[in-house]
Formats: sequence, C-alpha cells, structure tokens
Amino acid sequence: MVLPDDVRRYIAQGLACQHLEVRGDGHHFDAVIVSDAFEGKSRVARHQLVYAALGERMREEIHALSMQTLTPAQWAESGAASAG
Repeated sequence: MVLPDDVRRYIAQGLACQHLEVRGDGHHFDAVIVSDAFEGKSRVARHQLVYAALGERMREEIHALSMQTLTPAQWAESGAASAG
C-alpha cells in the first residue's frame, strides 16, 4: 500500500517544492503543493507537472489525487504559509 509519505517523496523527487503536504488512505490522496514551477501556468499545466513527477505511479499505485497547486506568492496570500 502506498502511504502519504511515499506520495510526498515521489512528488518531491520530480518537482522542487517550497511546501508539500499529502494526506490519504493508501488509494486516494489530497495534496497541497507550492512550487515556483507553477508561476505563470494554468491549473491544468500545474497538474500536468505533478503528474509528470509521479510518472507511472499515477497509473499503477495512486488511484486518485486531488491537489491544490499554488505559487509561493499564492501560498503566502492564502495565509496558510504563516499558519503552518
């Protein structure tokens, strides 16, 4: 079974993140991902970057991934950066 820490590690290996938080039950995961790589990109393009970082794991190990993809500025504006 894939654990949230595994998904976190997979994403971090393929995408430089300023903040990365993953929760899940082994099949379905929720992630908050903050990266400079998202700057100027649409939500779809941001998700594609995360899927690329996960590679084949997205098809084989991870059945569902809900994600919030933010730039560092968006993360700071949300107030979440100072809360956690």
